[in-house]
Amino acid sequence: MKVGIPGGLLYYKYEPFIRTFFNELDLNTEYSTTANKEILDTGAHNCVDEACLPMKIFHGHVSKLQKSCDRVVVPRIMTCEFGESICPKFRGLPELVESGTGKSNHIYSDPIYLDKQSNLKKILKKSSREIGIPDRRFDKAFKLALENQRNTSRGLHENGYKYRVFLAGHPYNIYDRFANMNLIDKLHKLDIGVITEEWVTQYEKQEELRGLIKQPYWLFFIHNYAPALALMKKGEIDGIIYVSSFNCGTDSFSIEMIKNKVGNFPMLVLKLDEQTGEAGYNTRLEAFSEVLK
Repeated sequence: MKVGIPGGLLYYKYEPFIRTFFNELDLNTEYSTTANKEILDTGAHNCVDEACLPMKIFHGHVSKLQKSCDRVVVPRIMTCEFGESICPKFRGLPELVESGTGKSNHIYSDPIYLDKQSNLKKILKKSSREIGIPDRRFDKAFKLALENQRNTSRGLHENGYKYRVFLAGHPYNIYDRFANMNLIDKLHKLDIGVITEEWVTQYEKQEELRGLIKQPYWLFFIHNYAPALALMKKGEIDGIIYVSSFNCGTDSFSIEMIKNKVGNFPMLVLKLDEQTGEAGYNTRLEAFSEVLK
């Protein structure tokens, strides 16, 4: 049996766990981790029109893998590590993908609550048994995967550039070079380094959330709003660049909340969609570098 693993959406956040887990299961696996125009076009054709760019790219990865794999990993993530919620499309991802591709050869698609380790282990073990993985091998793979996820340093903290910005947004927008048109390389050419939310501690994030009416429950609001304020107050950044997908509902209020808090502090919002023309995109980055100067 060959298992396909799409390298989209939260793959960028949990890659250490995913790769260790499937390597230790000793499965015949195929990864699709590099997006391109063909994957985007296929995904856009198979996905609902209202979906965001990352969802369409994920559909493209799945469609590619379904041609060569017996089963494809399509997770149904309900909550993240600290109980935060995410976009509802993550909760209905298996059905969303099936409606587009017409195939239901998914695996590891039962509801996953990442803040409950016992639940995560139970769900992953159930799916592993379905493809013939012995419990002893699963237990070892799960333990090592958790350790690797905890011990792997993630995110970017760049020095040596004239300016540094907080690069905000969902991880699949920040790290998918095709989706963001090689944004980080373009910033480097403008002598701009980046820092991402992984370098702000959970304690610092919670401190910045204290002034809100209630504790927010959206994962990406917490991971963008709080670090933006913390890094600005500590003087570690010269500006903020928020990379957002057109049609993203959670970003629509995250961006406005940050804008209202930072005042005149330099902030640029980049919207990603299916258009791949770079001229206007580059012009906005060059204009922002002038603002920093």
